[in-house]
Amino acid sequence: MSLQRIAVRTRAVVGLALAQLRRAPGRTALTVVAVMLAVLSVTLLASLGVGVVQTGEDGLENANRDIWISSDPIDPAASGTANPIVGSHGVSADITERDDISSASPIAMHEVYIGTESGDLERTSAVGVHETHDGFDFEAGGGFETVLNVSAGEHLEHQRTGEPTNEEIVLDPNTAETLDVSVGDTVFLGTSRETAQDHEFTVVGIAAYYSQYLGSDAEAVPLTDLQAVAGTAGTDRATFITASVEDGADRDAVSDDLAAEYPAYDVRTSDEQVGAMFEERSLVLASGATLVGLALVGGIVLTINLFALVAYQQRDELAALRAIGLSRWVLAGTIGVQGLVIGLFGGLAGLAATPVLTMALNHLASSVVGFDSLLQTPLEVYVAGLALAIVVGTVVAVVTGWRAGRYARLEHLEG
Repeated sequence: MSLQRIAVRTRAVVGLALAQLRRAPGRTALTVVAVMLAVLSVTLLASLGVGVVQTGEDGLENANRDIWISSDPIDPAASGTANPIVGSHGVSADITERDDISSASPIAMHEVYIGTESGDLERTSAVGVHETHDGFDFEAGGGFETVLNVSAGEHLEHQRTGEPTNEEIVLDPNTAETLDVSVGDTVFLGTSRETAQDHEFTVVGIAAYYSQYLGSDAEAVPLTDLQAVAGTAGTDRATFITASVEDGADRDAVSDDLAAEYPAYDVRTSDEQVGAMFEERSLVLASGATLVGLALVGGIVLTINLFALVAYQQRDELAALRAIGLSRWVLAGTIGVQGLVIGLFGGLAGLAATPVLTMALNHLASSVVGFDSLLQTPLEVYVAGLALAIVVGTVVAVVTGWRAGRYARLEHLEG
């Protein structure tokens, strides 16, 4: 077959396909919308799956620490209630003395009760740290900084009293909204409903920094104050000790050295800590993978059913074209071109709607479960959605068109 005949036949197929689309504008519009919904099912579900897996990793990256030292449990969902590291300031000071470490500091986590009235308290998580920083992205106010010399030989018990000294707190935005408080207001804080009335803290800032890591509302409190409230100041307990290596130092080598020096603890790089966290949360990985799989399978099934229905609705037209001598390949090509056009417009519409719906769903997720970016849409998600609409849509349309041409007979013509 000459190139000229191929070009003529291609123009004829395209012309027939476009004529069919123009002949039924309502059906065409509904089909484009259906493809758009199929694409959205892929992009949104896949975004949720990616977000579920990446949330913990993003949280650790935001923490901007190279090495994490812990002891079971390592699962942040446990909120560190055991705080298994004893004498954490001493360990931090010894680690900071190393030439390849720029800084090290302990972090404690506790489940706490907080409220503006001692008899009306909300349960939340509190993270104890020495200071806040610019990365907190404060929505209001600022942070705090505790004065505590943790250099070698100066991490003595008299530096940590049994009572809070700073009495300042940075609230998660959701907590601040729930309690209807702002910067400058005071709240009660305790590890039980009974002890909360004994400790009053001033709100100095509002930020969701640690909530991104825990996946739930989390308040930032000076470490020694949290230890005093929890009654662990004497044993100086912490959940983690985090460290940053000096510029030019090999993070993995430093981690191995610390692991040998502190065999009683689990020493991990930030990447290894993500892996350890997911080992404790295997359901997270399974859920993320399942969501991505369901998105792809569901989108393909929707697309197959959609174009099978499109071909079925055109059975009379296909029978007429078959009656005048057009081959099944021409009929298949006609439906295939329709699939390409509908897939292109439906796919682009779905991709255009994805960031808008993602933003809305993230806002909803943030207000309900505390995740700011539960749905994450990397480039691969958009590529998968567009590929589904155009590639899968066209292939499915050609196949259904070929099958429909097989049954296109004169007896199917009306009247």
